[in-house]
Amino acid sequence: MAVPWRSCSLALLAAGAVAGVSACAGSAGQGPQGPVTGSSSPPPSARSSSATPLAVPAGEGGGALSTPHTLTMPAGWTARVWARVPDARMEAWTPEGDLLVSEPNDGKIVELRPDQAGTATMTTLLSGLTSPQGIAFATVDGRWVLYVAETDEIDRYPWGSGGIGGARTVIAGGLPDQDPSGDDVHRMKDVAVAADGTVYFNVGSSSNANPDDRTMTPQRAVIMSVRPDGTGLHVVERGVRNGEGLAVAPNGSVWTAVNERDNIPYPSHAAYAGIGDAFGRVIQSYVDNHPPDEVVPVTAGRDLGWPYCDPDQDDNHPAGSLANVPLVANSVTNPGGTALDCAKLTPIEVGLPAHSAPLGTAFLEGSKIPAPWSGGAVVAVHGSWNRQPPQAPAVLWLAWNAAKGTLTPAVTLIGGFESADGSYWGRPVDAVPGPDGALYVSDDAAGAIYRVLPAS
Repeated sequence: MAVPWRSCSLALLAAGAVAGVSACAGSAGQGPQGPVTGSSSPPPSARSSSATPLAVPAGEGGGALSTPHTLTMPAGWTARVWARVPDARMEAWTPEGDLLVSEPNDGKIVELRPDQAGTATMTTLLSGLTSPQGIAFATVDGRWVLYVAETDEIDRYPWGSGGIGGARTVIAGGLPDQDPSGDDVHRMKDVAVAADGTVYFNVGSSSNANPDDRTMTPQRAVIMSVRPDGTGLHVVERGVRNGEGLAVAPNGSVWTAVNERDNIPYPSHAAYAGIGDAFGRVIQSYVDNHPPDEVVPVTAGRDLGWPYCDPDQDDNHPAGSLANVPLVANSVTNPGGTALDCAKLTPIEVGLPAHSAPLGTAFLEGSKIPAPWSGGAVVAVHGSWNRQPPQAPAVLWLAWNAAKGTLTPAVTLIGGFESADGSYWGRPVDAVPGPDGALYVSDDAAGAIYRVLPAS
C-alpha cells in the first residue's frame, strides 16, 4: 500500500528551511489547492495542554531516547519518533512528498521517505558540503530547484525525477564564515525564497557584541538577498545579530527570528540588585531576562540596532509585554546614544523571552494543521546556555494578524524537552507542517525527527 501523501502535489508556500506545504487537493496529478485563509482567533488556553508520552517505535530508541519522555502539547495531540537523524537541523519537503533534513556536522543533506511502519527510510542526498543548514525549494523558469545554504556560499541545484537533476550553481559565494578574531562566530546560514524568486539568507555576527561587524567587508550581522541567477547580491537589513529563522508570511513578507546578545550590561544609572549605580555592570538577574530575542519582518534599509541598541522593557513596557518592544542604547557600545539614535529605530514587532534562541520558523497558513493553529507561525527555540534557571527549549506558536500583517506574542505549543534536573534531553531546531496534517519537529540534541499529530 502506498503512503498516502507521497502521491500528492505539493505547493511550497514558505520556501527555505521552513518550506510550507499546501494541503493536497483531490487525486494524484491534480494541482494544489489555493491559499487558505488562516483563523485569527486566539489559541486554546494553556489549560487545555496536557502531558503526552513521546512514542518511540521499535528500533528508534537509544541515546537521549533510551528512557521515556513526556511532552506538553494541546489536549488530544500525539507525538512519536519518526526518524533518527544525527544533528538534525532544518527541514524542507520535496515536491514528491519526502522530507529533506540538513546535518551540518556531517556536511550532509538527507532524504526521509515515509515507510509502512509509520517511520521513515533515510538516504543521503548530498554530502561533502561545508556545514549546510538552510534548505529551500522554489521554481525557476517553471522548474523545481533546491537551494542549500552552506556556511560560505548559497547553492542552487536543479531538481528532477525525485532527486538532484544536474550540477550545482553557486549563486552567492565567498560569504563570511570562520573568523579567528571573533568571540562568538555565527557561521550557520538559513535560506528562504520570496514569491518573486528572490533568495534571502542570513550572515550572522562574528561576536557577541562587537560593532566592528557592522563595518567589516563584507558585512556581518545582516540579512542579504540575491536573484536566482546570482545577480543583485546586497544587504537588505542590518544590525541582525543572528537571524537564522527565515520564513515567508501569508502576505508575502519575509520574516526572521533573531538570536540576541548574551551577558548584556545594565543600561541605566540606577540602583539594581543591591548595587547603587548598576550602569554597565553584568548582573545575572538582569541578564536572565534581557534582552528579548526578536521576530521581525525583513525590511529594506531597516536597522535592528545590534550591538548599539537593545530591545528592552522599561517601566512603561514591563517584562512579559513582548509586542512592539522599544530599542534602547547599550550602555557599553552606545552610551548616551552617541553611536546610533535608538529612539529612531522601528520597535521590535515581537519579542521572545530572553535567551530563547529561536531557529527554524514556519507559517502554517495553507497547511493541513487545524485552526486556530493554521492562523499563525511556529518557531522552534533551542533554549539558553547562560540563563539561571535555563530558558526551556520548545516549539512556540505566534498568531498572525492578517489585518495588520504582523505576528503577535508567542505561546508554547510543544514543551517538555527538559529532564527533572533542568538539563535538556532534546532541543528543537525546526518545525514544518507535513502534507499529512502533522507537524514535523527536528531535534539536534536527541538526533531525531518527531511527528506531532494534532487532534482531529
